[in-house]
Amino acid sequence: MNKTYTADLPFITHLIEFRNRLLRMVLCVVFVALPLSMYANDIYGLLAQPLMVHLPQNSTMIATNVTSPFMTPFKLSFVTAVFISVPFILYQFWGFLAPALYANEQRTIFPLLVASTILFYCGVGFAYFVVAPLILSFLTASAPTGVTVMTDIEAYLDFVLALFFAFGVCFEVPIFTIVAVWSGFTTVESLVEKRPYVIVGAFVIGMFLTPPDVLSQTLLAVPIWLLFEIGLVFARIKMRPVKTQDVATTTTKIKKRRVKPKGHL
Repeated sequence: MNKTYTADLPFITHLIEFRNRLLRMVLCVVFVALPLSMYANDIYGLLAQPLMVHLPQNSTMIATNVTSPFMTPFKLSFVTAVFISVPFILYQFWGFLAPALYANEQRTIFPLLVASTILFYCGVGFAYFVVAPLILSFLTASAPTGVTVMTDIEAYLDFVLALFFAFGVCFEVPIFTIVAVWSGFTTVESLVEKRPYVIVGAFVIGMFLTPPDVLSQTLLAVPIWLLFEIGLVFARIKMRPVKTQDVATTTTKIKKRRVKPKGHL
């Protein structure tokens, strides 16, 4: 299999190609962020909904910095634009790298890019709809007597974005598993043997990313474990045809060796 182009092109040509694709990424984010900025406050209100429903009565969020009422929603609109533009950004990276890859590598990497994007979105959605309400409910309910919970809008945004990113990365476990097996770094059999350690590690991650209660830790640990198992299944599916082909090739060679040439007594 030949690559669609070789490395014979001048280095400056690759730099120009990368610059053009990077410019497209930036323009895409800007074009998406401009209309979103007009609804920045509404977007922030949607993001703050998991906290607002658990705040005590007559309690609100606050802004401690002078520029926070404007800059924080604007920052969120920009982050949202990047989040929406992720498929286009990955497509540009793929367009830059794909010509330098063999056909079989393209057939492997492109589905992984698509799957990793979907899994990241699923992780963020899981964090927003399931984990964030549990965490915020626990944190607001644990305030000492006489302490009124009034969260700063900028601190809340940083907390939620970190939470979303952490869960988005955690949901990439199947991709990490598949790549580790396909690259030869490990094998499916070795990962199966390490399954108990993976389960323990999932609960440890849940302990650090969720409130100190069993339900919240389980809600994160169980999906990580299930995603690990899904990664093993796809790794087996990918490796099975290779093994079958190798066995068939070996069998054919053995048969040829056993067949005597014509005229041999």
